[in-house]
Amino acid sequence: MNEKKRILAVDDEPNMRRLLQIMLNQAGYQPLLAADGREAMELLGREGADLVVSDLHMPGMDGLGLLTAMREAGMSIPAIIVTAQAEVETAVAAMKLGAADYIVRPFDLETLEIAIVRALSVTRLKIENRFLRDEAERGVNNMVGNTPAMHKVYDAIRQVAPEKATVLIVGETGTGKELAAHAIHRLSPRSESLFVAVNCAAIPAEMMESELFGHERGAFTGAVKERIGKFELADGGTLFLDEITEMPLALQAKLLRALQEGVIERLGGHRPISVDIRIVAATNRDPQQAVRDGLLREDLYYRLNVFRLDLPPLRARIDDIPLLVQHFTLRRGMEITSAALARLAAYHWPGNVRELENVLERAAIVCGGDTIDAAHLPADIAPATAPSATAASLAPETLSIPLASEALEKQLIAEALRQTGGNKSKAARLLDISERSLWYKLTRYNLGNP
Repeated sequence: MNEKKRILAVDDEPNMRRLLQIMLNQAGYQPLLAADGREAMELLGREGADLVVSDLHMPGMDGLGLLTAMREAGMSIPAIIVTAQAEVETAVAAMKLGAADYIVRPFDLETLEIAIVRALSVTRLKIENRFLRDEAERGVNNMVGNTPAMHKVYDAIRQVAPEKATVLIVGETGTGKELAAHAIHRLSPRSESLFVAVNCAAIPAEMMESELFGHERGAFTGAVKERIGKFELADGGTLFLDEITEMPLALQAKLLRALQEGVIERLGGHRPISVDIRIVAATNRDPQQAVRDGLLREDLYYRLNVFRLDLPPLRARIDDIPLLVQHFTLRRGMEITSAALARLAAYHWPGNVRELENVLERAAIVCGGDTIDAAHLPADIAPATAPSATAASLAPETLSIPLASEALEKQLIAEALRQTGGNKSKAARLLDISERSLWYKLTRYNLGNP
């Protein structure tokens, strides 16, 4: 069960503070008390809080002054203002300073509970929406592939997604480890909550603890305001730790404790925070070798390796290249010639699907039009040798993707006819299919009068 939310009640009247304390306890929250705005700021700086409920009119620093001070200190804590009368102008001023809501005295427990739940929910939604906008800008694509190797991956994802088990994804750079993690999240009961990704190789070691667990204001030089870490952000959802073997060993010990106990502490903080998350980790190394090399703690490896998912390199699923090319080129409104496809299929792709996407992006720029030909590919993409098993795998007859490949099949046939000047016998040989099959496809796709 999650830690009780800490609510700071600020009021200059002792009886009102006592009433708020009782009401907050009854509602299931942990109350903190302050007599005015200055005392509240001191308490927030020392202990923090999840929400502030403050009286509007107080001697010294009043409610608006407290909101201003919180804003200037970089605190993102939501606040509810309590007032003796519905003052529209004051309420508007409070909202402009960041107040989430206001309630009018006298109020009952139900009114207070509704206001608190609404304020906490709105704050959470703001955090999630900001995160989702960032994710949308980065772009998230679906997995693409129809070979037996990829169907094995899909079956494993469908098998593990509904469970709570930690997943360790192993695969070379560019094989789509984050896409697989996304798929696990989307098919899980946690799909309505956030998927939060952390690249352990891209974050400086001195910043990684704050990135994962968050920090309190003043925890270190430059910490001018509190920060929610990725663990808190992913509460209820999935946390994806990419390149886990690049995480410093000292931090791996703290990660192990967090996984075992379901509790974290912010950097510079003193209170435990319960989190309910599912961990999906990934590495481009052999994890057992990483343990032997001292890059991955053995106890953490066993904690992560509950369910292992191995992603095949692109060279092990060459027959997926036409489908991947279709995915990347049609997304740009581009076409590709059969000669270019043959060259792509003959290459060994050390950078896997990511390298293929980058090559096609470059070719789309170089071609200066809407058709990518072999001449538009980088020089280090090996030319195709014909005829070969690889070239044959590009023939439309042999592609085991009957519906998704129709647009690409039509492109291949049209290009073959163009290159052979409309000679159907030569076109069929170029495509490595029978002339009878070519005539059938010409009729099916209405590609001229056969």
